[in-house]
Amino acid sequence: MITRLLSAALVAGFLASVVATGLQLALTSPLILQAETYEGEGAHAARAPSFDAAPAVQFAALIVPAHAHGEGGHDHGKVDEWQPAPGLQRMAFTGLATLVGGVGYALLLAAVMLALRREPTPQGGLVVGIAGFLAVALAPAIGLPPELPGMGAAPLVLRQAWWLMTVVATGLGLYLIAVRRVPLTILGGLVLIVAPHLAGAPQSIDTVSSQVPPATAAQFAARSLAIGFVFWAVIGLAYGWAWGLFGREAGVRANA
Repeated sequence: MITRLLSAALVAGFLASVVATGLQLALTSPLILQAETYEGEGAHAARAPSFDAAPAVQFAALIVPAHAHGEGGHDHGKVDEWQPAPGLQRMAFTGLATLVGGVGYALLLAAVMLALRREPTPQGGLVVGIAGFLAVALAPAIGLPPELPGMGAAPLVLRQAWWLMTVVATGLGLYLIAVRRVPLTILGGLVLIVAPHLAGAPQSIDTVSSQVPPATAAQFAARSLAIGFVFWAVIGLAYGWAWGLFGREAGVRANA
């Protein structure tokens, strides 16, 4: 069973990363390149990764969405962190980051379905995948929307803590509402989902206004969330499909 689970998660993560990487290169990478022209215009502007890592890379290190800021700003006394070169190298790192996150999230989805004792199917995987998008991408984006290079941001540790709190609270809230489904648990789930937003996401203390046009920032946030939705949907569908595929293959080998 463990081999089947891992195999299905690898397939789902790979397929989702292929789709998401293609969408990123077509839809969000051009906006990042455009925003980088504004990045140097404020000496204290917070700095974001200049390659388009997927919305997936929150997974392993529990970081804020990878399309948001990197830690720290431009400091005249510090050397800038390494960044992949434009072109093929940047595309390769985008794909690799998306693949790592995709496999990680697929394993997380598999663990959730196992804990819920649900037989993985494409339909069931899609439902859990959409729930993952709501908890990991959409809910945190209400307070910390995807941001471009050159836009101010709160300290990374504070954003990490708020992102993690929001993901956990939203995930538990969805579980209480959708799985338990009694009035008391539904009320508790709603409280959990709303609580992080009542507490408020950490805000930037940078007094330098961003040079990035608001329309470009809004377009980037919308496109990033749309890609995140497709990414999670593909993970769920592909995991359910791959689970059934490997199950049939195991049955054929057993009967051979």
